Amino acid sequence: MVHKAAERAIRVAKGNGQGTVPAQSVGHGSEYVANVNVAGTAMMLDFDTGSADLWVYSSLQPKSQTSGHHAYNAQSANQKRGETWNIQYGDGSSASGKVYSGTVNIGGVTATRQAIEAATSVSSSFQQDDANDGLVGLAFSSINTVQPRQENTFFDNIKGQLDSPLFTAYLKDKQAGSYDFGFINKNKYTGSITYANVDNSNGFWKFQVDGYMIGTRSSVASRFAAILDTGSSLWYMPTKAVQSYYAQVPTAKFNQQQGGYTFDCRAHLPTASVIVGGKRLTVDGSFINYANLGDGSCFGGLQEGQGLPFMIFGDVFLKAHLAVFDSTGPRIGLAAQVGVNSTPNNGK
Repeated sequence: MVHKAAERAIRVAKGNGQGTVPAQSVGHGSEYVANVNVAGTAMMLDFDTGSADLWVYSSLQPKSQTSGHHAYNAQSANQKRGETWNIQYGDGSSASGKVYSGTVNIGGVTATRQAIEAATSVSSSFQQDDANDGLVGLAFSSINTVQPRQENTFFDNIKGQLDSPLFTAYLKDKQAGSYDFGFINKNKYTGSITYANVDNSNGFWKFQVDGYMIGTRSSVASRFAAILDTGSSLWYMPTKAVQSYYAQVPTAKFNQQQGGYTFDCRAHLPTASVIVGGKRLTVDGSFINYANLGDGSCFGGLQEGQGLPFMIFGDVFLKAHLAVFDSTGPRIGLAAQVGVNSTPNNGK
Protein backbone atom coordinates (compact mmCIF):
# COMPACT_ATOMS: atom_id res chain seq x y z
CA MET A 1 0.00 0.00 0.00
CA VAL A 2 2.85 2.38 0.74
CA HIS A 3 4.33 1.79 -2.70
CA LYS A 4 0.97 2.37 -4.42
CA ALA A 5 0.45 5.60 -2.48
CA ALA A 6 3.91 6.76 -3.52
CA GLU A 7 3.16 5.94 -7.15
CA ARG A 8 -0.06 7.95 -6.97
CA ALA A 9 1.82 10.93 -5.52
CA ILE A 10 4.37 10.74 -8.34
CA ARG A 11 1.60 10.65 -10.93
CA VAL A 12 -0.08 13.68 -9.37
CA ALA A 13 3.19 15.62 -9.40
CA LYS A 14 3.79 14.73 -13.05
CA GLY A 15 0.24 15.68 -13.95
CA ASN A 16 0.83 19.11 -12.44
CA GLY A 17 4.11 19.60 -14.30
CA GLN A 18 2.49 22.10 -16.65
CA GLY A 19 -0.40 24.51 -16.44
CA THR A 20 -2.07 27.22 -18.52
CA VAL A 21 -4.57 29.86 -17.48
CA PRO A 22 -6.21 32.49 -19.73
CA ALA A 23 -5.52 36.13 -18.83
CA GLN A 24 -8.42 38.47 -19.53
CA SER A 25 -7.70 42.05 -20.57
CA VAL A 26 -9.62 44.60 -18.50
CA GLY A 27 -10.55 47.97 -19.99
CA HIS A 28 -7.89 49.17 -22.40
CA GLY A 29 -5.34 46.70 -21.06
CA SER A 30 -4.82 48.45 -17.74
CA GLU A 31 -4.70 45.03 -16.06
CA TYR A 32 -5.02 41.33 -16.82
CA VAL A 33 -6.96 38.97 -14.55
CA ALA A 34 -7.09 35.18 -14.48
CA ASN A 35 -9.33 32.59 -12.87
CA VAL A 36 -7.75 31.12 -9.73
CA ASN A 37 -9.32 28.53 -7.43
CA VAL A 38 -8.62 29.64 -3.86
CA ALA A 39 -9.66 26.95 -1.36
CA GLY A 40 -12.69 26.08 -3.49
CA THR A 41 -13.68 29.64 -4.43
CA ALA A 42 -13.22 30.78 -8.03
CA MET A 43 -11.66 34.26 -8.03
CA MET A 44 -10.39 36.63 -10.72
CA LEU A 45 -6.90 37.69 -9.68
CA ASP A 46 -4.30 40.03 -11.15
CA PHE A 47 -0.93 38.29 -11.66
CA ASP A 48 1.80 40.70 -10.55
CA THR A 49 5.50 40.02 -11.15
CA GLY A 50 6.25 43.23 -9.24
CA SER A 51 5.06 42.01 -5.81
CA ALA A 52 5.15 38.81 -3.76
CA ASP A 53 1.84 38.55 -1.86
CA LEU A 54 -1.08 36.34 -2.83
CA TRP A 55 -3.98 38.22 -1.30
CA VAL A 56 -7.71 38.04 -1.84
CA TYR A 57 -10.98 39.69 -0.87
CA SER A 58 -12.40 37.84 2.11
CA SER A 59 -15.28 37.40 4.53
CA LEU A 60 -13.24 39.41 7.06
CA GLN A 61 -13.98 42.64 5.19
CA PRO A 62 -17.09 44.77 5.63
CA LYS A 63 -19.75 44.01 3.03
CA SER A 64 -19.39 47.55 1.68
CA GLN A 65 -15.91 46.59 0.45
CA THR A 66 -16.72 43.16 -0.99
CA SER A 67 -19.79 44.19 -3.00
CA GLY A 68 -19.26 43.09 -6.61
CA HIS A 69 -16.34 40.82 -5.70
CA HIS A 70 -15.81 37.13 -5.02
CA ALA A 71 -14.62 36.67 -1.43
CA TYR A 72 -12.59 33.92 0.23
CA ASN A 73 -14.38 32.36 3.21
CA ALA A 74 -11.86 32.71 6.03
CA GLN A 75 -12.15 29.78 8.46
CA SER A 76 -10.48 30.02 11.88
CA ALA A 77 -9.23 26.42 11.63
CA ASN A 78 -7.04 27.43 8.68
CA GLN A 79 -5.65 30.64 10.18
CA LYS A 80 -1.90 31.03 10.62
CA ARG A 81 -2.24 32.72 13.98
CA GLY A 82 -0.07 35.69 14.73
CA GLU A 83 0.67 36.35 11.04
CA THR A 84 -0.45 39.57 9.37
CA TRP A 85 0.32 41.35 6.11
CA ASN A 86 0.23 44.90 4.82
CA ILE A 87 1.19 45.85 1.28
CA GLN A 88 1.59 49.27 -0.33
CA TYR A 89 1.84 49.55 -4.12
CA GLY A 90 3.63 52.14 -6.20
CA ASP A 91 0.35 53.70 -7.40
CA GLY A 92 -0.71 54.46 -3.81
CA SER A 93 -3.14 51.55 -3.45
CA SER A 94 -2.90 49.24 -0.46
CA ALA A 95 -4.35 46.20 1.29
CA SER A 96 -3.86 44.43 4.61
CA GLY A 97 -5.19 41.54 6.64
CA LYS A 98 -4.62 38.12 8.20
CA VAL A 99 -3.01 34.93 6.88
CA TYR A 100 -4.59 31.52 6.26
CA SER A 101 -3.42 28.29 4.65
CA GLY A 102 -5.14 26.37 1.90
CA THR A 103 -5.07 24.88 -1.57
CA VAL A 104 -4.63 27.20 -4.54
CA ASN A 105 -4.98 25.94 -8.12
CA ILE A 106 -3.91 27.92 -11.17
CA GLY A 107 -4.40 26.36 -14.58
CA GLY A 108 -4.19 22.83 -13.19
CA VAL A 109 -1.10 23.44 -11.05
CA THR A 110 -1.76 23.15 -7.32
CA ALA A 111 -0.09 24.46 -4.18
CA THR A 112 -1.58 22.53 -1.26
CA ARG A 113 -0.35 24.62 1.67
CA GLN A 114 -0.29 28.06 0.11
CA ALA A 115 -0.36 31.13 2.32
CA ILE A 116 -3.65 32.85 1.50
CA GLU A 117 -3.54 36.46 2.62
CA ALA A 118 -7.15 37.33 3.46
CA ALA A 119 -7.91 41.04 3.32
CA THR A 120 -9.51 42.83 6.23
CA SER A 121 -9.25 46.16 4.40
CA VAL A 122 -8.38 47.38 0.89
CA SER A 123 -7.96 50.89 -0.48
CA SER A 124 -10.70 52.61 -2.48
CA SER A 125 -9.02 52.03 -5.85
CA PHE A 126 -9.26 48.27 -5.32
CA GLN A 127 -12.88 48.53 -4.17
CA GLN A 128 -13.78 50.37 -7.38
CA ASP A 129 -12.18 47.69 -9.57
CA ASP A 130 -14.98 45.14 -9.92
CA ALA A 131 -12.90 42.96 -12.27
CA ASN A 132 -10.27 42.20 -9.65
CA ASP A 133 -10.66 40.02 -6.53
CA GLY A 134 -7.03 40.28 -5.43
CA LEU A 135 -3.47 39.64 -6.61
CA VAL A 136 -1.08 36.77 -7.18
CA GLY A 137 2.40 38.09 -6.46
CA LEU A 138 5.02 36.47 -8.71
CA ALA A 139 8.13 38.42 -7.73
CA PHE A 140 10.64 36.82 -5.35
CA SER A 141 9.51 35.68 -1.89
CA SER A 142 12.12 37.93 -0.24
CA ILE A 143 9.71 40.89 -0.59
CA ASN A 144 6.63 39.12 0.75
CA THR A 145 5.07 41.37 3.43
CA VAL A 146 3.80 38.73 5.88
CA GLN A 147 5.02 39.30 9.44
CA PRO A 148 6.62 38.03 11.61
CA ARG A 149 7.72 35.36 9.09
CA GLN A 150 7.62 35.82 5.34
CA GLU A 151 5.65 33.34 3.24
CA ASN A 152 6.51 31.82 -0.14
CA THR A 153 4.88 32.94 -3.36
CA PHE A 154 2.69 30.51 -5.29
CA PHE A 155 5.48 30.08 -7.86
CA ASP A 156 8.10 29.26 -5.23
CA ASN A 157 5.76 26.65 -3.77
CA ILE A 158 5.05 24.89 -7.07
CA LYS A 159 8.21 25.35 -9.14
CA GLY A 160 9.70 22.08 -7.85
CA GLN A 161 6.85 20.07 -9.40
CA LEU A 162 6.98 21.84 -12.78
CA ASP A 163 8.60 20.28 -15.85
CA SER A 164 10.75 23.41 -16.00
CA PRO A 165 10.98 25.90 -13.09
CA LEU A 166 9.59 28.85 -15.03
CA PHE A 167 6.45 30.63 -16.11
CA THR A 168 5.61 32.85 -19.08
CA ALA A 169 3.39 35.89 -19.56
CA TYR A 170 1.59 36.22 -22.90
CA LEU A 171 -0.41 39.44 -22.60
CA LYS A 172 -2.35 40.46 -25.69
CA ASP A 173 -3.55 43.84 -26.88
CA LYS A 174 -7.31 44.22 -26.34
CA GLN A 175 -7.86 40.45 -26.11
CA ALA A 176 -7.25 37.51 -23.81
CA GLY A 177 -3.73 36.24 -23.32
CA SER A 178 -2.39 33.59 -20.96
CA TYR A 179 0.10 32.56 -18.32
CA ASP A 180 1.88 29.23 -18.76
CA PHE A 181 3.62 27.39 -15.92
CA GLY A 182 6.38 24.84 -16.46
CA PHE A 183 6.89 25.21 -20.21
CA ILE A 184 7.40 27.67 -23.09
CA ASN A 185 4.81 27.46 -25.85
CA LYS A 186 6.66 27.84 -29.15
CA ASN A 187 3.43 28.79 -30.93
CA LYS A 188 3.27 32.07 -28.98
CA TYR A 189 6.46 33.71 -30.24
CA THR A 190 8.52 34.14 -33.38
CA GLY A 191 12.28 34.19 -33.81
CA SER A 192 14.52 33.39 -30.87
CA ILE A 193 14.22 34.20 -27.17
CA THR A 194 16.66 36.81 -25.86
CA TYR A 195 17.76 36.06 -22.30
CA ALA A 196 19.20 38.37 -19.65
CA ASN A 197 20.49 37.58 -16.18
CA VAL A 198 18.33 38.74 -13.29
CA ASP A 199 19.56 40.57 -10.21
CA ASN A 200 16.96 39.57 -7.61
CA SER A 201 18.71 41.22 -4.65
CA ASN A 202 15.76 43.61 -4.33
CA GLY A 203 13.16 40.90 -4.90
CA PHE A 204 12.31 41.87 -8.50
CA TRP A 205 12.88 40.42 -11.97
CA LYS A 206 15.52 43.09 -12.62
CA PHE A 207 17.82 43.04 -15.65
CA GLN A 208 20.13 45.34 -17.61
CA VAL A 209 19.16 47.29 -20.73
CA ASP A 210 21.99 48.49 -22.96
CA GLY A 211 20.27 51.12 -25.09
CA TYR A 212 17.19 52.27 -26.96
CA MET A 213 16.05 53.19 -30.46
CA ILE A 214 13.22 55.45 -31.66
CA GLY A 215 11.66 54.43 -34.98
CA THR A 216 14.37 53.89 -37.58
CA ARG A 217 16.84 56.29 -35.97
CA SER A 218 20.22 55.05 -34.81
CA SER A 219 20.33 53.25 -31.49
CA VAL A 220 21.48 55.20 -28.43
CA ALA A 221 23.81 53.56 -25.92
CA SER A 222 22.22 53.98 -22.48
CA ARG A 223 22.74 51.37 -19.78
CA PHE A 224 20.06 51.16 -17.09
CA ALA A 225 18.26 48.63 -14.90
CA ALA A 226 14.64 47.65 -15.50
CA ILE A 227 12.10 45.17 -14.15
CA LEU A 228 9.44 43.17 -15.97
CA ASP A 229 6.23 43.98 -14.13
CA THR A 230 2.94 42.45 -15.25
CA GLY A 231 1.17 44.41 -12.50
CA SER A 232 2.08 47.81 -13.99
CA SER A 233 0.04 49.16 -16.87
CA LEU A 234 2.61 51.51 -18.38
CA TRP A 235 6.15 51.38 -19.76
CA TYR A 236 8.55 53.65 -17.86
CA MET A 237 11.85 54.59 -19.52
CA PRO A 238 14.65 57.11 -18.81
CA THR A 239 13.67 60.76 -19.28
CA LYS A 240 15.98 61.34 -22.25
CA ALA A 241 14.59 58.33 -24.11
CA VAL A 242 10.97 59.40 -23.54
CA GLN A 243 11.68 62.99 -24.55
CA SER A 244 13.37 61.72 -27.72
CA TYR A 245 10.35 59.58 -28.48
CA TYR A 246 7.73 62.30 -28.14
CA ALA A 247 9.92 64.75 -30.05
CA GLN A 248 8.94 62.65 -33.08
CA VAL A 249 5.23 63.26 -32.40
CA PRO A 250 4.36 66.89 -33.34
CA THR A 251 1.22 67.10 -31.18
CA ALA A 252 2.81 65.52 -28.08
CA LYS A 253 3.21 67.54 -24.90
CA PHE A 254 3.76 66.90 -21.21
CA ASN A 255 0.32 67.37 -19.68
CA GLN A 256 0.66 68.49 -16.06
CA GLN A 257 -2.98 67.74 -15.30
CA GLN A 258 -2.70 64.17 -16.58
CA GLY A 259 0.78 63.67 -15.15
CA GLY A 260 2.34 62.47 -18.39
CA TYR A 261 2.69 62.86 -22.13
CA THR A 262 -0.45 63.24 -24.24
CA PHE A 263 -0.95 63.73 -27.98
CA ASP A 264 -3.62 64.02 -30.66
CA CYS A 265 -5.29 60.61 -30.95
CA ARG A 266 -4.84 60.75 -34.73
CA ALA A 267 -1.06 61.09 -34.39
CA HIS A 268 1.32 58.72 -36.13
CA LEU A 269 3.40 57.11 -33.38
CA PRO A 270 6.82 55.62 -34.14
CA THR A 271 8.03 52.34 -32.72
CA ALA A 272 10.20 52.25 -29.61
CA SER A 273 12.91 49.64 -29.08
CA VAL A 274 15.34 48.62 -26.37
CA ILE A 275 18.60 46.73 -26.69
CA VAL A 276 18.89 43.72 -24.38
CA GLY A 277 21.66 41.16 -24.69
CA GLY A 278 22.68 42.66 -28.01
CA LYS A 279 19.19 42.15 -29.50
CA ARG A 280 16.60 44.77 -30.36
CA LEU A 281 13.14 44.36 -28.81
CA THR A 282 10.50 46.52 -30.44
CA VAL A 283 7.09 47.85 -29.43
CA ASP A 284 4.75 49.09 -32.15
CA GLY A 285 3.48 52.65 -31.84
CA SER A 286 -0.12 51.42 -31.71
CA PHE A 287 0.56 49.94 -28.25
CA ILE A 288 1.91 53.28 -27.02
CA ASN A 289 -1.43 54.94 -27.82
CA TYR A 290 -2.68 53.88 -24.40
CA ALA A 291 -5.94 55.64 -23.49
CA ASN A 292 -8.37 58.06 -25.12
CA LEU A 293 -8.99 60.99 -22.75
CA GLY A 294 -12.27 61.91 -24.45
CA ASP A 295 -11.22 65.35 -25.69
CA GLY A 296 -9.43 64.28 -28.85
CA SER A 297 -6.20 63.64 -26.99
CA CYS A 298 -4.70 60.32 -25.90
CA PHE A 299 -2.43 59.38 -23.01
CA GLY A 300 0.88 57.77 -23.84
CA GLY A 301 1.74 54.29 -22.65
CA LEU A 302 5.42 55.27 -22.61
CA GLN A 303 6.24 57.66 -19.77
CA GLU A 304 9.24 59.00 -17.85
CA GLY A 305 10.57 56.90 -15.00
CA GLN A 306 12.23 59.86 -13.32
CA GLY A 307 12.73 59.25 -9.60
CA LEU A 308 12.26 55.48 -9.84
CA PRO A 309 15.08 53.20 -8.59
CA PHE A 310 14.80 51.29 -11.89
CA MET A 311 12.71 51.50 -15.03
CA ILE A 312 9.46 49.52 -15.20
CA PHE A 313 8.53 47.51 -18.28
CA GLY A 314 4.82 47.03 -17.72
CA ASP A 315 1.95 45.79 -19.87
CA VAL A 316 2.47 48.28 -22.72
CA PHE A 317 5.88 46.70 -23.33
CA LEU A 318 4.79 43.15 -22.54
CA LYS A 319 1.89 43.18 -25.03
CA ALA A 320 4.48 43.01 -27.81
CA HIS A 321 6.45 40.11 -26.32
CA LEU A 322 6.32 36.68 -24.80
CA ALA A 323 8.06 37.09 -21.44
CA VAL A 324 9.82 34.20 -19.71
CA PHE A 325 10.44 34.25 -15.95
CA ASP A 326 12.99 31.50 -15.30
CA SER A 327 14.06 30.73 -11.73
CA THR A 328 17.15 28.94 -13.07
CA GLY A 329 19.81 31.61 -13.03
CA PRO A 330 17.51 33.41 -12.43
CA ARG A 331 16.91 35.03 -15.81
CA ILE A 332 14.23 36.62 -17.96
CA GLY A 333 13.60 35.92 -21.62
CA LEU A 334 11.86 38.02 -24.26
CA ALA A 335 10.70 37.23 -27.79
CA ALA A 336 8.37 38.91 -30.27
CA GLN A 337 4.80 37.62 -30.04
CA VAL A 338 3.43 35.76 -33.03
CA GLY A 339 1.21 38.05 -35.09
CA VAL A 340 2.35 41.28 -33.44
CA ASN A 341 3.42 43.99 -35.85
CA SER A 342 6.81 45.26 -34.71
CA THR A 343 8.19 46.48 -38.04
CA PRO A 344 10.44 49.47 -37.14
CA ASN A 345 8.81 51.92 -39.57
CA ASN A 346 5.20 51.03 -38.86
CA GLY A 347 3.96 53.20 -36.02
CA LYS A 348 0.27 54.05 -36.00
